[in-house]
Amino acid sequence: MRKTVIKTNMCGAEWSRLVLLSMLWGSAFFLVEIALLSFSPLLLIAVRFSMATLLVWLIVFAKGYALPRNAAAWLAFLGSGLLNNVIPLILIVWSQTVITAGLAAILTAATPIIGVALAGLGLRDEPITRPKIAGTTLGLIGVGILVGPAAWAGLGINLLAQLAVLGAAVSFAFAGVYGRRFGTMGIHPMVAAAGQLLVSSTIMIPLALCFEDIAVLHSTRASAWAAVAALAIFSTALAYVIYFDLLERAGAVNLLLVNLLLPVTAILLGFIFLDEKLSTWQFAGMAVIWLSLAILDGRLWRRLFLH
Repeated sequence: MRKTVIKTNMCGAEWSRLVLLSMLWGSAFFLVEIALLSFSPLLLIAVRFSMATLLVWLIVFAKGYALPRNAAAWLAFLGSGLLNNVIPLILIVWSQTVITAGLAAILTAATPIIGVALAGLGLRDEPITRPKIAGTTLGLIGVGILVGPAAWAGLGINLLAQLAVLGAAVSFAFAGVYGRRFGTMGIHPMVAAAGQLLVSSTIMIPLALCFEDIAVLHSTRASAWAAVAALAIFSTALAYVIYFDLLERAGAVNLLLVNLLLPVTAILLGFIFLDEKLSTWQFAGMAVIWLSLAILDGRLWRRLFLH
């Protein structure tokens, strides 16, 4: 049985993994743009998860990790797959057909705040604290500044789509709290990732077959296949192994902070690789987000208010 110890603040290695996870998921925005030139949304998700599932299960078998044989573990995989992948991805993909990516980023950044509340209610070792409330609230404000005033212009318009993104944020938050059970069940993070991906693929493949035309795969561009392969290997397979490892070591609330870093990494990657310019709003937003993370770490809060 693997022993799970949740710490209030993360060590340097755990912060590094969180930043790496944000880079893996942040780069997915660019890869998805390339893949969508040839793939329809549901088909893209199905192929992405199928490729990632195959890769992770090959590693699980090669490493000889113990596989759970009880129904409770597989029900947990089902719950995690629905909450972490199927429900939020379908909601976000649909919502972004009518609202901007910037507004979606603001609404998704509510995930850590929701996670603080859910973890405080459902997990004894992750209580609601003032630094968590202050840090997650400040982080949400930082994301709002980062995406700029133009993104706020659509707030209140296309309300159903905005509620869908908030629903995705709630689903992500539930997934973080729900996923803590894998550590208590003694399931290795690699096996947890494999189980969740298998369930997600099993659900998404029939949906894609029912609602999408798979004949387009015959004329898919090589660049699109390369983008999907990168999404599967890095933004899905590797990302979820890191996700479950961090969830076990650092807890649900610390893990969900990745949602504050995603807009930052996406913008920085655009600056580095696409020669995009950084605005004053973006610099200010990133500064506020980094301050929020420092408060959430706890050490800055203790120095400012407890001495």
